[in-house]
Amino acid sequence: MGNSQTSYGDAGFSAFIRRAFSRHLGHGPEEFDKPVIGIANTFSEINRCHSHVKPMIEAIKQGVIMEGGTPLEFPTISIGEMFTSPTTMLYRNLVAMDTEEMIIAQPIDGTVLIGGCDKMAPAQLMGAASADKPAILFTGGPMNNGEYKGRTLGACSDCRHFWQEYKAGTVSEEEINEINERLAPTAGHCMVMGSASTIAACAEAMGMMLPGGAATPATANERMRLARETGRAIVRQVKENIRPSDILTKKALENGIRTLMAVGGSTNTVIHLIAIAKRLGLSLTLKEFDELSRNTPFIANLRPAGKYQLQDLFHAGGINAVLKELSPLLHLDQITVTGKTLGENIAGFELSEEYRDIVRPFENPLFDEGGIAVLFGNLAPDGAIIKPKAASNQLLNHRGQAVVFSSIEDMEKRIHDPELDVTAESVLVLQNAGPVGAPGMPEAGGIPIPEKLLKQGIRDMVRLSDCRMSGTASGAVILHAAPEAAVGGAIGLVQNGDWIELDVENRSLELMVSKEELEHRRRLWNPPTFETYLRGYPLLYRQHVLQANDGCDFDFMLPVKKEEGVSGKVLAGGGDMK
Repeated sequence: MGNSQTSYGDAGFSAFIRRAFSRHLGHGPEEFDKPVIGIANTFSEINRCHSHVKPMIEAIKQGVIMEGGTPLEFPTISIGEMFTSPTTMLYRNLVAMDTEEMIIAQPIDGTVLIGGCDKMAPAQLMGAASADKPAILFTGGPMNNGEYKGRTLGACSDCRHFWQEYKAGTVSEEEINEINERLAPTAGHCMVMGSASTIAACAEAMGMMLPGGAATPATANERMRLARETGRAIVRQVKENIRPSDILTKKALENGIRTLMAVGGSTNTVIHLIAIAKRLGLSLTLKEFDELSRNTPFIANLRPAGKYQLQDLFHAGGINAVLKELSPLLHLDQITVTGKTLGENIAGFELSEEYRDIVRPFENPLFDEGGIAVLFGNLAPDGAIIKPKAASNQLLNHRGQAVVFSSIEDMEKRIHDPELDVTAESVLVLQNAGPVGAPGMPEAGGIPIPEKLLKQGIRDMVRLSDCRMSGTASGAVILHAAPEAAVGGAIGLVQNGDWIELDVENRSLELMVSKEELEHRRRLWNPPTFETYLRGYPLLYRQHVLQANDGCDFDFMLPVKKEEGVSGKVLAGGGDMK
């Protein structure tokens, strides 16, 4: 408890006053000589994915005490999808900053991070990486499966599927309301391999979470045991001084990327893993993601690309089952929060044959390559990404004419207009929806199929944007085009009727206009003028956020090299604060 104490200019007095003010907690001075464990309590009734964590926090406390530590809760920002405007991604960096500063500023020796909803766990891992005190991630877990008339439902893959069918006229008003009641049946985050499940899976693979933590449902008794064991593990971490920088090495990040590819995980995770790496001063490029994807088998038969959900994966052994099959490709010597290596953690695991359709054998995968491909070309010189296994095969090599929407508002206004000049072969293009343009890069990249095409039976089209898509979504959707339109990227130069060529096999994305024409358009381009978010944190975000290929962190949150110093400068990056 002597760490990070407030200074009043007299060390003895500072300790004296701190003891006086800590007595109301009921702890004696001797208890503050034990490892003090902070629990970043992100409970929130608005963030529904975190509304159930209170009993789990009590179990974590029990574990801390059992191992000889003193647990103390503290609050941090809690953000949840669907209930945060304009998008949770705008506030991911704020959560990371809050987490980092509270870990550093407070007199705690180690931290349990309570994750759950999509942006919370990556933000907490970013903050913990920068603070570099012992830390461990624990999430509230995925929901149980939903069910409607004998069909398994998954939030929010089926939110999108049935809404699309409703717009097409194949699902009635009564049916859509009945389905709505069953989509999210229990506490927990989405139960498909969406963003929350994916970052949890990667955290387990990277060693920042106890084995079993990613797939155990929110409602399972096992999650309470994991909570207690997490409390015990963080005390041992403190005693052994195992820090995030010891765990989150380049090799550990590669283990996370291979897991992402093997489970067909969320495209959002690409951005998050790059951001986490950069907090540690590590380089992680989109080309590395693509190289690892090309030689990582897709073995987890999970939605939205596969058949099963997290509850089923839990019964099959969770991420341990995936890691065991991936063993030939993993760096098994990497240390984890257990104090053991990844290889030691999974050494005794054996997958029952009854579950072989959920986690396929290494030699007999669902697909030979991983779930994400990285595209380059004149439309995205710094890269764009697509989930080929969640798209219609016939669209992976496609040539079509652009139908351009200049903003999310423009898209919402015109996409279902019966007069929209669009066919099934068109390429829908959304501009100015990236990190700076939106701001915050919302999950609008899964551009809706125009209603008139839905009624003709069309269920997938090539769509291109500089924003993101929910990990629960699917389709031939090209995302994260960098640089984005709002900073002068080529996607902002696309005009209606331009031909666009997509070739996923050759990782190519091209706007079929001449270099001269592109340069002409670039000379005529003017940066957008913004009428909203002109002050406070959103303004700070727009001024300092990096592009998607660089992780969308703030330039000033990256590590400062000691030789660079900060003499006369406030910023670590290239931002311009005025």
